[in-house]
Amino acid sequence: MESPTRSGGTSGFRASRALALLGAFLALAFISFALAARFGEQSISLIAALTDPTSSDAVIFWELRLPRALLGAIVGAGLAASGTTLQGLLRNPLADPFVLGVSGGAALGATLALAVGLATVGEVAPGLGGALSRLSAPALFAFLGAGASILFVLSASRGAAGRAPYAALLTGVIFNSFASAAITLVKVMSAPDRLGEILHWLVGALSFERVSTLVLSALLQLMAVGVMWALSGRLNLLSLGDDDATSLGVPVAATRRWLLLASSVSVAGAVALTGLIGFVGLIVPHLLRLAFGPDQRLLVPLSALGGASFLMLSDLLARLAFPLFNQDLPVGVVTALLGGPLFLVLLRRRVGLGKV
Repeated sequence: MESPTRSGGTSGFRASRALALLGAFLALAFISFALAARFGEQSISLIAALTDPTSSDAVIFWELRLPRALLGAIVGAGLAASGTTLQGLLRNPLADPFVLGVSGGAALGATLALAVGLATVGEVAPGLGGALSRLSAPALFAFLGAGASILFVLSASRGAAGRAPYAALLTGVIFNSFASAAITLVKVMSAPDRLGEILHWLVGALSFERVSTLVLSALLQLMAVGVMWALSGRLNLLSLGDDDATSLGVPVAATRRWLLLASSVSVAGAVALTGLIGFVGLIVPHLLRLAFGPDQRLLVPLSALGGASFLMLSDLLARLAFPLFNQDLPVGVVTALLGGPLFLVLLRRRVGLGKV
């Protein structure tokens, strides 16, 4: 584990270096977005897509690939920013953004919706009109389940959460275990034709969301990541320990609650739309911490941009693998195949260096 300096691990922070790194990662994210929107399982003409709106190339580019790439960028940014915040907050560089129970609540909500065959919110409440009635019911139930789990974890760890960074973590682990058992029960009782949908959602996949959904998701992630970035300086001081942070003027309990809430809301918004995509919030922040140090003021924006790039490129690999598997490969499979071995290498390295 890193040893922060008295200033909260910020002694190596330089504005020129931060701007240069942000510029480089912005360029990486732009290139990743361009590649994800341009290429896929079917070859298209970019000129035709941009000049002839009635062509099949234009339909594929504007209605399929572009929204999918945007969703990958939004979700990847939220997961990675949440991951680096939780790793700093829990003082554990191997922490995952799903440890707080958010994934369990979201998975349980979506599983229930899929098990009973709900497709849109209109089937739940026919009186709702407009865009709301066309929302995905599994996504809505997943977000509600995630929200309920957030409230449960924060309320169950109230009192202890202000003193111990692991109180909410332990509560989240317990809740995830309960949710996992409930999901297993639902799968056992579900009709066979529903199991495929449930498993596909649980493994994590990017879909083709409407513009209104993408805008709302982007606003949610901007707000959540903005809170994490705004409190990143305080998070640096929290790494010194609660007593030292308090002596330096940090409201420890309030800061911890806001960071837990912001990261949980970010994960909830991501999981509701894509299912459980693992390793993005674990590998990306960990690699960046090894490369650029523990300063959260730099790690939060770099993780957001790096996570967006990683998920977009992973989804591109999933789509390019279509001829090999003759089906659309869920991006959660690709992130697991890429992140699993890399995680073991990083863990072995840290054990060898005596840091775990």
